[in-house]
Amino acid sequence: MNVWEAVFLGFLQGATEFLPVSSSGHLVVGQTLLGLEIQGVQFEVAVHLATLISVLFMYRGRLIELLHGTLRRDVAAWRYVGLLALATLPAGIVGGFLRDPIEGLFESPFVPATAFLVTGAILWSTRGALGREEGKKLGWRAALLLGLAQVFALVPGISRSGTTVAMALWLGVAAEEAAAFSFLMAIPVIGGAGLLQISDVAREGLTLSGTALTASFVVAAITGIFAIKAFVVSLERKAFHRFAIYCWALGAGFLLYLFAFA
Repeated sequence: MNVWEAVFLGFLQGATEFLPVSSSGHLVVGQTLLGLEIQGVQFEVAVHLATLISVLFMYRGRLIELLHGTLRRDVAAWRYVGLLALATLPAGIVGGFLRDPIEGLFESPFVPATAFLVTGAILWSTRGALGREEGKKLGWRAALLLGLAQVFALVPGISRSGTTVAMALWLGVAAEEAAAFSFLMAIPVIGGAGLLQISDVAREGLTLSGTALTASFVVAAITGIFAIKAFVVSLERKAFHRFAIYCWALGAGFLLYLFAFA
């Protein structure tokens, strides 16, 4: 992988990690169309850490508030941390125990191609919920359901932010709070994915140039910040469901490409 390819894939990861269009699916598409064979897991670790920095930066105020609250033993802060922990648990358990089968899903480009169509259906289903949210507060049941929704996003092509926010909207949670909770619950998932792969990096050694890794890291981090902002704006303008059109077009187009040239 040269520097320009690293920049492109870093941009792809940063833009799609937080937009409801599946970053994992887009990386498979990008690698398939470019004919890339990324050796080792260094690239994945780099872009995961980059997007982790993006969400930490965008929600730094909320995180500092939660930290201060927990240190003061504030009940509301501890409750919110507990909700985040519960929402993270399902994906952590499934991802840990089924790591190899899940990684195997990335080997077939037909998996994300089909999953994009499913993501589109999920996003389109929210068109009636936006603007009619009941403003419900997140409870333990809602947190668990969002966590279960996040499990499905382990499949490449299923959007993590799309499924979790859609679930929150269906439950009547306000759009702004749905987005905030979705991104905050992504922190341990993204961080955990990076930690799981660090041992592989140490064992394999560097298989990509430092310049390529740095370029992908910087581009993914900056792009991720703008992607989060765009995501929130789409909810404010009640245009969230329109990402479905993109997912359907991408899924159908990629399937046609695979049948024609794969």
